[in-house]
Amino acid sequence: MRRFFAHPKISFLGLGLMAAAVLFGASCSEVRQPPAKEYFANTPPPQKQEFRWSNGRSPKTLDPARAAAAPETDIVRAIYEGLTELDPRSLEEMPAVAESWTVSNDLRVWTFRIRSDAKWSNGSPLVAEDFARSWRRVLSLGKEAPHRELMANIAGAKTGDNETHTAESGRATLPAMNALSAEHPLSPSAETPSESEPPLQNENDRKFGVEAPDERTLVVKLIEPDKDFARLVAHSVFRPVFDGGKGLSGSSVSSETVVNGAFSIADVKPEGLTIERSDHYWNREEVRLERVVFVPTESGDKALEAYRKGEVDAVTNTEFSPLALKLLTPYADFRRTTFAAINFYEINYDLPVFRDRRVREALALAIERERLTEGELEGTTQPAMTFLPFGSPSNAGITQDRERAKDLMEAAGYEEGRGFPVIRLTVNRNDTQIRIARSVAGMWKRNLNIETDIQIKESSEIETLRKNRDFEMIRRGVVLRTPDEMIGLRSIFGSAYTPLPPEPGNEADVETTPDGGPNANSANTIEQPFLGPVGPIADEGDAIFELTAIPLYFPLSYALVKPFVTGFDSNSLDHPLLHRVAIDAEWRSSQPAATP
Repeated sequence: MRRFFAHPKISFLGLGLMAAAVLFGASCSEVRQPPAKEYFANTPPPQKQEFRWSNGRSPKTLDPARAAAAPETDIVRAIYEGLTELDPRSLEEMPAVAESWTVSNDLRVWTFRIRSDAKWSNGSPLVAEDFARSWRRVLSLGKEAPHRELMANIAGAKTGDNETHTAESGRATLPAMNALSAEHPLSPSAETPSESEPPLQNENDRKFGVEAPDERTLVVKLIEPDKDFARLVAHSVFRPVFDGGKGLSGSSVSSETVVNGAFSIADVKPEGLTIERSDHYWNREEVRLERVVFVPTESGDKALEAYRKGEVDAVTNTEFSPLALKLLTPYADFRRTTFAAINFYEINYDLPVFRDRRVREALALAIERERLTEGELEGTTQPAMTFLPFGSPSNAGITQDRERAKDLMEAAGYEEGRGFPVIRLTVNRNDTQIRIARSVAGMWKRNLNIETDIQIKESSEIETLRKNRDFEMIRRGVVLRTPDEMIGLRSIFGSAYTPLPPEPGNEADVETTPDGGPNANSANTIEQPFLGPVGPIADEGDAIFELTAIPLYFPLSYALVKPFVTGFDSNSLDHPLLHRVAIDAEWRSSQPAATP
């Protein structure tokens, strides 16, 4: 039995003509490069603990079950609290409503201990059954709950997820996903966050595996082992709602809503939604902000103008043109963060030519990702050397190695590309993705002397091709909504992901080398046959070893945060914790930016 405990009290992200006028100076031909540490908006701090945040348009719902993306999820995380929270710097789980938890040795049974002082904003006690009831409600909502499939690994959970979920299903704008777009490289239209099959259930799993044996104990039974389940339940869809959500509706944004987070709803107006520190929050004395005002903006231009004038203290969840990004980058209050989404090429390893893992590895090693991200993508993305952007427990990763790629192809019987068939690479109809495909094809030709036939399809056609396995290589983009490794890998690899129960005393099955990759610079890996079925993918190390997909890049997200704002930590999920945010009223422009 593994145990986790908490301290009783714990402390807790087209510029257009306006930006052109601000940044260019007198002459449009002279782009002024601001010196380091200069701020885009040098305004004095407010003299009270009030944080004004522009995070997109007005919210459509504040129901944790229905909230799909920012700005809704930003507000939901502030007014509702789950069993755990994610540390915004490390993305590790930390206690929230659950003060401690234990997990069985097989990682299938998790038991959470609810705080005795956890309360709703109306003063009512919060109990374990509130979580069980709220999770059942999520499943009952069906397609109205866009993230319900995150519960698919709970025994007895019926998510009805045989269909594909798109990021457009009830979601708000999410600019960081633009680089995944199937419509336009800088429009908020990204592919599904999850295309995985729900785990199989047996007869013993049909009863819903969430029980509350007493008011302070919540027991969760899983179908498959999940070492990161405590991180998963920090997602907003797992947060409890009062009285089974009876007062909530699909478009519910009301100051009367009963919540359990650090903040409660104070006022709802067209010009903004205001939340204030809750009187009944269990850790109230650690919350420094008195209130937060969410200021809706219709465009990036308007958000930047409000920021420049000092009307808001932070801007997130908005779009910036490539030119604007270049102009904003030198400013100390501008932030760029790797976003939790990945663009990759999936390989049909059922085809004879791709059954040899050396071929798959050679194709991956021959891609010059830095050239892609700085060239075709204009610096708006980060090269992906792994599948998950959260940091791997091992040092495994893909490298760029043209010579090794050539050696692998030669060992596979294709010296200088002779005899290798033309690769049929399918991408969606999008100018950026077509340019990327042509660039990758050029790298394969230059480095391996192999040809590529680029086939352009509509997004609906691509889904049909994937379902029927009627492709050789196909472009995909997946949004990763949680640092839970099991959820992330299943989103990418679907049924190929096979989690294995932990074996005491055994280390990772993939043997790494000093260079970092599970197969890097090893003569043995070139000489071994590597023909036959793909091995099970139980963790990211397996995924990098098997390479049934080739990672290309992670998109970036952007924010502007005033230097007097402390604790507003940026991360790959775009999930700052308002528990930790404060206003440094003593900050002056002559001093460095406040430490995040």
